[in-house]
Amino acid sequence: MTVTRRTLLAAGAAAPLMPGLASAQARWQMATPYPDGNFHTRNNRAFIEAVQTATSGRVQVQMHSNASLLPMAQIKRGVQQGQVQLGEILLSAYGNEDPFFEIDGVPMLAPTIAQARRLNELTRPFIEARFQRQGLSLLYTVAWPNSGFYTNTPVDTLEALRGSRFRTFSVMTNRFATLIGANPALIQAAEVPQAFATGVVNAMVTSAATGVDSSAWDFSRIYTPVGFTHTRNAVFVNRRAFEALSAADQAAIRTAATAAEAAGWRLAEEAITASEATLAQRGMTVARPSPALLEALDRIGQEMTREWVARAGEDGARVIAAYRG
Repeated sequence: MTVTRRTLLAAGAAAPLMPGLASAQARWQMATPYPDGNFHTRNNRAFIEAVQTATSGRVQVQMHSNASLLPMAQIKRGVQQGQVQLGEILLSAYGNEDPFFEIDGVPMLAPTIAQARRLNELTRPFIEARFQRQGLSLLYTVAWPNSGFYTNTPVDTLEALRGSRFRTFSVMTNRFATLIGANPALIQAAEVPQAFATGVVNAMVTSAATGVDSSAWDFSRIYTPVGFTHTRNAVFVNRRAFEALSAADQAAIRTAATAAEAAGWRLAEEAITASEATLAQRGMTVARPSPALLEALDRIGQEMTREWVARAGEDGARVIAAYRG
């Protein structure tokens, strides 16, 4: 029989309906939108290996990377519906579903890894509660490295981006593009090279790691790191499938998830230097941001923080107050 995407999704949807079999040996599918070489994907593979070892093979997981099974926009729903048991998403890309998920997409709110860790600690209980209500269990979150602008001309001020065809990937990046007078175009990570090649976009803001993943040197000459964001990926499991496991196997997965989160944040920090070095080795200029650029970004970040709190309500206000306090 030929195995197709539809076959895999059908098998995944059926798995949670057989708790007796799942407790004996669970065969799970995991959907992630990022390529095999990305540090998030490598970290996820290490997590899967740890799970399979710790459960003595009672939990088997097959990963489908680079959006090969589900595009990112469908992964969360796919896990909720039991099409796949495990998923990874960029949290801030789900801002249309819940404004709270946008918080680490607010420009310049957490421009360093240390600040991103603090924001992660404060927001985790709120994210866990939201996932629980949706039939999901949050396993771990990992930040992306420092992010910056990819262009073919220098970006000494934000005015340099006015009128550009600006790649966006979330509510926040779309709003940012609008505020600076750029023309936003929603493009997922796997589609970035084609979008630049066809002229759909000619500028973007993203991490150096994504720049390496997409071979940014093929379409951009300059990378200007500014600490724009340290957005997070979330890895989560269908709660029904998870609770069908024995208590011991559930505990083993939680332990492996804790280790994966710690390892992922270390990899994120290491990727800042390594990814920027790769961009430079491939011929790109890694430019130092000007004071005028950083000052303008801070002003927009403050405006977008106020807008976010107004959308996120009481939970958002509590987190920002705690973060700044």
